Amino acid sequence: MPLESNARVVSELASRGYNAEREAVTLLAGAERPAATLEAVVDAAPDDALRITADHVRAVVDERSDGPADDPAPPSRDSDDPDPSPTNPDPSPTNPDPSPTNPDPSPTEATGSFERDDENGGSPVETKGSGDAVRDGSDASSAPEPGSASAPADPSRRELEIANDMTGRSTGTGEYDDFVRTFRDRYERLSKLLRGRVNHRPATAIADMPGGSEAAMIGLVNDVRSTKSGHWLIELEDSTGTFPALVMKDKGLADVVDEILMDECVAVDGTLADDSGILFADSLHFPDVPRSRVTGGADRHVQAALISDVHVGSDEFVADAWSRFTDWLHTPEAEPVEYLLIAGDMVEGVGVYPDQDEELEIVDIYDQYEAFAEHLKEVPADTEIVMIPGNHDAVRLAEPQPGFNEELRSIMDVHDARIVSNPATVTVEGVDVLMYHGVSLDEVIAELPEEKASYEEPHKAMYQLLKKRHVAPQFGGHTRVAPEERDYLVIEDVPDVFHTGHVHKLGWGKYHDVLAVNSGCWQSQTDFQKSVNIDPDAGYAPILDLDTLNMTVRKFT
Repeated sequence: MPLESNARVVSELASRGYNAEREAVTLLAGAERPAATLEAVVDAAPDDALRITADHVRAVVDERSDGPADDPAPPSRDSDDPDPSPTNPDPSPTNPDPSPTNPDPSPTEATGSFERDDENGGSPVETKGSGDAVRDGSDASSAPEPGSASAPADPSRRELEIANDMTGRSTGTGEYDDFVRTFRDRYERLSKLLRGRVNHRPATAIADMPGGSEAAMIGLVNDVRSTKSGHWLIELEDSTGTFPALVMKDKGLADVVDEILMDECVAVDGTLADDSGILFADSLHFPDVPRSRVTGGADRHVQAALISDVHVGSDEFVADAWSRFTDWLHTPEAEPVEYLLIAGDMVEGVGVYPDQDEELEIVDIYDQYEAFAEHLKEVPADTEIVMIPGNHDAVRLAEPQPGFNEELRSIMDVHDARIVSNPATVTVEGVDVLMYHGVSLDEVIAELPEEKASYEEPHKAMYQLLKKRHVAPQFGGHTRVAPEERDYLVIEDVPDVFHTGHVHKLGWGKYHDVLAVNSGCWQSQTDFQKSVNIDPDAGYAPILDLDTLNMTVRKFT
């Protein structure tokens, strides 16, 4: 057993049925002979022990240091614990005494993913570190000396609540009436957000008003088209009927019209034509989020790691980067990271795109989840984990997606992980994090101008969803929507953090005091991604300070 990292220590202990304190793992990884020390600790542990503590390790280390000067001979290569390769005499990357030739890596700047909030005065998103957005965690040269770990976190101080989880609450049967209920609920809840901005009237009431009257309507966008003269005709629908609004090209609203998607809820304010048959628009309004608000925050220094798109089972899963990430989580530097939020696509799946089987390392979907569970065991056992599904996972494709069936839950039952629906809101020590996998980002990017939404800056597409207060506003396109009595995709309560994945690109920024984060992936470029010109950002882990909402992005590739 070549113990090459803290994560390998955890894996070995897990294979023997033990959890471990972070400090215990650090002590084992930093021992002079980590493999032999681990064996001795396991042998010396009480029969009823389920968790290896730092005291267990110290007792063995102290006993060995008081014994003969010569360590026992290493096990033979035929045993289950072979010696490290002669070319790598010190295989642990968590070297407690880094060489001057391998100093603590300097932060490296991320390109194309740091976004200023122009709508809030151009203030940049604050990040920790030396003023740079990304810190290189590709080695563990910053690991402390053995035994210097801080005291383990107190689980009793943790606070984690889940809202908007529709798992087990699906009511839709696919009938026409189910869709009617979904869109009626969408209209009612989003229109409430707009009623304070315009003096709206129902469609039927507007049709009965005299020509030339000032009028306003709130409705779902039923159609948008250009006229021969270069104007735009928008048909709105509410619970009473439909009514057309004309946006003249000289009104200065072209930029707003460019952002409109089908089926979203908007308000139009203007003047009726002489025959009352059309509303000439003077202004357009989205539900949007407030420009400034009081955000939540923890009352202590604690952090959450935000990741997505692990894609275990793919030939291109970056296992080495994952191990470096989980190894880092066991270091005292990562002691504040008490939460791990995974925004979907735990596995690569089967049959998701053409010829996917040619790019699979694991071809059975259940075996993929078994392998993912093994990788998840490398995460410190005291970490609170929340997961939502994605479009590669073995759940229905239509959104909202329930959080896996019981068989898959039992496979992924690692560290008591919480598995909830996509989307869901996770309140972590007072910070509301809206987790959504992000399939609708493809549609937003395809429909809107590049300066408003692109794969290179995925957070800008997320801004559009916040503006529309809905994570998947457009129906009938690329994003499948399941009919439910309640539209679980509405962003009714404004989150502090909006966390997505799916597009495999790293990007973050603040929109009206909401931190939008797309966390990249753990899969290098596949042949399919090459064919659609996607160059993924693999091996990054955004680390969020829950007390300040500042963020550092760690790079492990």
